[in-house]
Amino acid sequence: MKPAMMGPIKENMNNAKSELKLISPTEKHWLCGGNRSITMAATLLQQGKVIAVPTDTIYGLAALASDIFAIEQLYEIKKRDEKKPLAICLGNVNDVPHWAVTDHLPHRLLEDLLPGPYTIILKRKSCLNPALNPDTDSVGIRVPNSKFMLNVAKIVGPIALTSANVSNEPSSVHPDEFSALWPELSGIFYEISKSRQKLSDRIGSTVVDLSQPGYYKIVRHGIKFQIISGTLKNAGLKMITSERREPECESRDILKNCEI
Repeated sequence: MKPAMMGPIKENMNNAKSELKLISPTEKHWLCGGNRSITMAATLLQQGKVIAVPTDTIYGLAALASDIFAIEQLYEIKKRDEKKPLAICLGNVNDVPHWAVTDHLPHRLLEDLLPGPYTIILKRKSCLNPALNPDTDSVGIRVPNSKFMLNVAKIVGPIALTSANVSNEPSSVHPDEFSALWPELSGIFYEISKSRQKLSDRIGSTVVDLSQPGYYKIVRHGIKFQIISGTLKNAGLKMITSERREPECESRDILKNCEI
């Protein structure tokens, strides 16, 4: 966050905190239309809450990646196996090297891919909350092409992110589809510009493992997987093939079900 923006953001955050104290807990539906919704989402995350958010793919459940109690709550709401890791959402592609190892990647490759509908798997750095995905040395990173999500992440830092549905149920393209989860969520944020999508649009990000120098592996064929495949080949990376194509992540076996 640029220093010049810190003043207005701080004021908006204070306003959001005050408003949340005044409104009923049932008043938790917001349109993603400006600074108010951004600071509301950021404030709720900083308070350790779990919220539902739109992304550039499907709807997601979000919690602060640095808050272990919020992460535990996210797993409980989703009824997710705790051995299945969560992706993190960052506010800027330039933030990726702070949280993951990128020295081996071709120059400006990440900038060519992100923001976009991709989850990039890289070796994690020690500064990432060790309680987040403790059973793997890698992390799936999203920098979505969503102004709302990017701005929220710029304020709060890494956001733990997964799809907005109970595990093993279809992903959601509209909040009405996960209304059963509303009582357990502290905020539901609606994308103004998106109408209800078709069943064929229930597809998450393309998941790519870039943790091995000189190689890439498509571990889930999601949105725009042909485009990212071409970009990676043009960057000189060689593809690691797999005997099977799964709708779930299979990189390093432990990084499965990176749904969003």
